Amino acid sequence: MGKRIIQRARGHGGPVYRVRKKAFVYEIRYPNIKGFSGESEIIELVHSRAHSAPLARMRIHLKEGENKGGTIMFYAPAFEGAFVGQKIAFNIEGRKSAGDIVRAENMEMGDKVYNIERIPGDGGKIMRSAGTSAVVSRKSKSEIFIKTPSKKEIAINPECLAQIGIIAGGGRKEKPVMKAGKMYHIKKTRSKLWPRTSAVKMNALDHPFGSGRGKRIKSKIAKRNAPPGAKVGHIRPRRTGRKKR
Repeated sequence: MGKRIIQRARGHGGPVYRVRKKAFVYEIRYPNIKGFSGESEIIELVHSRAHSAPLARMRIHLKEGENKGGTIMFYAPAFEGAFVGQKIAFNIEGRKSAGDIVRAENMEMGDKVYNIERIPGDGGKIMRSAGTSAVVSRKSKSEIFIKTPSKKEIAINPECLAQIGIIAGGGRKEKPVMKAGKMYHIKKTRSKLWPRTSAVKMNALDHPFGSGRGKRIKSKIAKRNAPPGAKVGHIRPRRTGRKKR
């Protein structure tokens, strides 16, 4: 009797294929302080197993308003050149240096930005991988356009927050992985399937594509309502053939 194919085993939900909650202990998010402008301070640089870049733990002292005297902690991806004790501007007009958190409407053409909000208040969703940054390409009254490393242009709201600079940890992929065990633990932390075995290299009883009969593979279209063990190959199209007008 053959074993379950990998799609079915992962769908069953065992400890090997579950996301490690311990890795995701730090949440990257800007504090939701409406109308606040002031300074924040980097109090610690943190290694997070779930993120490719180091994180900066930042603190804001509230000197005005209802929460006067209180402090707010939040995490953001560290930028190149960040150090503990560094003062970071938070929504201060006219001041822009590496790491400063600014609104999109206050960014200039050509500025490199990262950790960008897609919707005002979502905490930052775009450009969060190590060594990445987007460039402000053009501006209008209603939208700010940024260009990603893949040359894709994205329009964002002028009220969205972003950080100036480039995310730290850009050279992490330059160091080779010397052992298979190292790669195994890297993938396991992020709940990625590794190593990945080609289906045609399996035996016929272990996968529908198994054996291959001399590797002469024929494309297979699985039924739309097929179970996880049989839903392999191409997704069934809604219709086939030439469309008649």
